[in-house]
Amino acid sequence: MDRHTDADIAPVAALIADPARAAILTALLGGRALAAGELARVAGVSPATASSHLARLLDGGLVEVTRQGRHRYYRLAGHEIAEVLEVLARISARPPVRSLRQSRQARLLQEARTCYDHLAGRAGVALLDALRGHGCLDGERVTPQGERLLAGLGVDVARARRTRRRFAPECLDWTERRPHLGGALGAAVTAVLLERGWYRRGSLPRAVELTGEGREGLAALFPGKELTSHSPVT
Repeated sequence: MDRHTDADIAPVAALIADPARAAILTALLGGRALAAGELARVAGVSPATASSHLARLLDGGLVEVTRQGRHRYYRLAGHEIAEVLEVLARISARPPVRSLRQSRQARLLQEARTCYDHLAGRAGVALLDALRGHGCLDGERVTPQGERLLAGLGVDVARARRTRRRFAPECLDWTERRPHLGGALGAAVTAVLLERGWYRRGSLPRAVELTGEGREGLAALFPGKELTSHSPVT
């Protein structure tokens, strides 16, 4: 019997299916470019093995590489790859927590992390709730009130609209099972939060941490709305 599909997904699925390559791709969900040595440590493999995996991911179009002197830095090839990985995370079982360190890491990722280039976890879900609660979003449309609030924050809404990706879709959060703000607008808002120093990158890949300045800024922006449950970093 002839087989017909709209797309040949088997080669991509096979690339993701290897545990070491899956760990590498998951580490790159933070949106930052990481060195091959760091990815080897995350995946628990030797540098030579990591290089072999990265070569296959490059050939498959799932990652891209930037060379700086003798070093190579890898990142996901685009937000579409991140979206696929997030969907897989939502339907996959969570690994068992076997140590206090793993428990802490799981808590940090659940609290606030980057989903490629937008805020996720409890913080991301709360941010979308706050934007809706203050009448800033109507579906995927930014209201006039939202335009003013986001412009005051420093978000270039018009520029986000001009990008080739969806503007402000919901992205179902894999830990919260509720949506956070994705798309071009979600990326623009998250970039501003990091540039302002309201959130900063944590020591754990993908994790971000609320700063004291961020707690004050978000409280002023969304009075009466608690956007995170953890203590700010100092």
